[in-house]
Amino acid sequence: MDSTVTYKCPNCDAGLLFDAESQKFSCEFCMSSFTKEELMGTATAEQAEEKARENAEFNDEVSEYHCPSCGAEVVADKNTAADFCYYCHNPIVLSDKVSGMNKPSKIIPFKFEKDEAIDQFLSYAKKKWFVPRDYFAKEQVEKISGIYYPFWVVDADTDSQIEGIAKRVRSWRSGDYRYTETSSYSVMRRGRIHFEDITTSAISTEDKKMLEGILPYPTDLYQDFSMPYLQGFVAKKRDIDRDRLTGEVKGRMNDYATTLLRRTVMGYDSFMPSDCDVGVLHSHWEYSLMPVWIMTYKKKSGNKEKTYIYAMNGATGKIYGELPISIPKLLLATLGVLLGVAGIVFGIGMLLYGGGYL
Repeated sequence: MDSTVTYKCPNCDAGLLFDAESQKFSCEFCMSSFTKEELMGTATAEQAEEKARENAEFNDEVSEYHCPSCGAEVVADKNTAADFCYYCHNPIVLSDKVSGMNKPSKIIPFKFEKDEAIDQFLSYAKKKWFVPRDYFAKEQVEKISGIYYPFWVVDADTDSQIEGIAKRVRSWRSGDYRYTETSSYSVMRRGRIHFEDITTSAISTEDKKMLEGILPYPTDLYQDFSMPYLQGFVAKKRDIDRDRLTGEVKGRMNDYATTLLRRTVMGYDSFMPSDCDVGVLHSHWEYSLMPVWIMTYKKKSGNKEKTYIYAMNGATGKIYGELPISIPKLLLATLGVLLGVAGIVFGIGMLLYGGGYL
């Protein structure tokens, strides 16, 4: 199977682009640039070719499952049998061709077995008063599926600095007048900041809310990826390359650096940052798979059908749930409250008016 060779920046490991004007290979992440001779003189070229060989071998060991109903795509080892779509519950089609699925570097294995995931779900769902009974019916609960979701995990060393205006305010009274003096100072703070395990979803935004709801994952559980971890499970295909996320990751570094450096500005009454710059000295990106137990529930309302997602972090047990509402249960509860209020009002009326005749 063919695999694309991608050359990485020797400084920060981001993808390199060829700049026609300078005739150099440039990195948009750390702003470095290299001639062809400089690049070929590093281990980058050899590493890229080795990575391409590993990706080709990995793609030969997995199969792709495609749902013709909702379009969901997942991959699994060739010994895993999947007969329904984890998302829409319709039959799925097996395809031997796998595209755009490079070998992950790290994986966090499932800590909870399916029976444990079901117990956790039932404990969660049965405490909710207004969910439909079929939401936790046996045939529905059995559809809970273990899915590995793709993430990019980034470590980086940076030279960061922040600039802004700090103010000191001094007030005093003299005679009948009160005076206020405001002194402004131009302040700059600079330091080396190491960022560890910046975790970003490697799939489109359709599942982003759900994935953010079950984060974080314990970093001490990371293992080097090995195919046996996929046995009995499937993995979501990543559809976002790291180059598309460099802006988002850099923005998060800027936000974190602003917060950290701002805390070092002391002795002033206020400080307003005007600029923060994060210079990436070195970064390391790892394509990683994280475990999620996921179940969907479809509920019709008139001519429309809505899908509700329940998800549980497969390593920590943290839960994210979108709950359906049973209208009959809600109406019965409302009616009960109204009858209770009416009973109280009637009782008070009887006491008041009944007592008036004594």
